Amino acid sequence: QVQVVESGGGLVQAGGSLTLSCVASGSIFSFNDMAWYRQAPGKQRELVAAITRAGDATYTDAIKGRFTISRDNAKNTVSLQMDSLEPDDTAVYLCSVRQSVSYTWFWGQGTQVTVSS
Repeated sequence: QVQVVESGGGLVQAGGSLTLSCVASGSIFSFNDMAWYRQAPGKQRELVAAITRAGDATYTDAIKGRFTISRDNAKNTVSLQMDSLEPDDTAVYLCSVRQSVSYTWFWGQGTQVTVSS
């Protein structure tokens, strides 16, 4: 049973920083792509950043230059370093990982990030 657990959310003032972490466990197979999504109240879920097993990263335009995604393949973890946070970054941030072989995506429950102005 694959489990995905996020941590690191919280309340921060505009201009501040937070680091989100995600760990995937319970799989005998490795994970290919790992990603962070976010969903703000009343808005659709959007992809924030994704990273391949080789370390190739992609970012949505709204956070380019402010957020950095990274991963540790040996530990099955993915992190999101968020700098220069803005009130519009307020959302529930969800981690998603794609298992190799099955190519199934697994999701965490999410962690709340609130940025005050």
